[in-house]
Amino acid sequence: MSKPRVVASIEARMGSSRLPGKVLYDIYGKPSIERLISRLQLCKNIDSIILATTDKPGDDPLAEWAINNNIAIYRGSEDDVLNRVVEAQRSMNSDIVVEITGDCILLDPNIIDLGINTYLANKFDVVTNARIPSYAQGLDVQVYSLEILEQVEKTIFDPAVREHVSLYFYENPLIYSVCNLMAPPQWERPNLRLQLDYKEDLDLIKALFQRIEPRLGYSFGIEAIIEELNTDPTLEEINRHCEEKPVR
Repeated sequence: MSKPRVVASIEARMGSSRLPGKVLYDIYGKPSIERLISRLQLCKNIDSIILATTDKPGDDPLAEWAINNNIAIYRGSEDDVLNRVVEAQRSMNSDIVVEITGDCILLDPNIIDLGINTYLANKFDVVTNARIPSYAQGLDVQVYSLEILEQVEKTIFDPAVREHVSLYFYENPLIYSVCNLMAPPQWERPNLRLQLDYKEDLDLIKALFQRIEPRLGYSFGIEAIIEELNTDPTLEEINRHCEEKPVR
């Protein structure tokens, strides 16, 4: 039996109510989307990566960046993110979806690989660390088959589900078996924000790259981040007050 094809799709767009254009913001010399993709490219179990953005003119600069950097791209509906991701994955002949959002600039390749390995070695419908808080926010991994996502896309038209791609899996535990990955004690920081959504998030992410990359290179993971925060606890105060809006 051939190995299933694993594809990471990145949901990203230039529009953002809090931080417009954030996916191309400069992070210590490189656009934030490049920072994210460079980390994904280090994953041992991802066969390909595709950027799933919108067909709106406002996202032309993002599409141009992807084309210029040889990153596969699919452009679809701005509001129907579920359909956009399904079509992006279909265009890549995917079997397994690794769902990534464009604000996870500091994702850890080892955590992504852990999620994929856990999925491939078991019979869960979904493997994730994004539902039960334990890892820092922004280190999300979500893995599931394209087949079950296609079923949801064909049959569920709840606007929240169309916007939040994997939401239906988590709201229906009697239908789907979900494996929730929990952080080991030394990495357990559920209140730490490492995603890019506010100006304060940008300030923290820039500070971490400026402090850690010169010593360890661009691929540093959660261990180095926590070590830096333990050395200087004031860093974590930069965006502590920022909050996520609820899905519903």
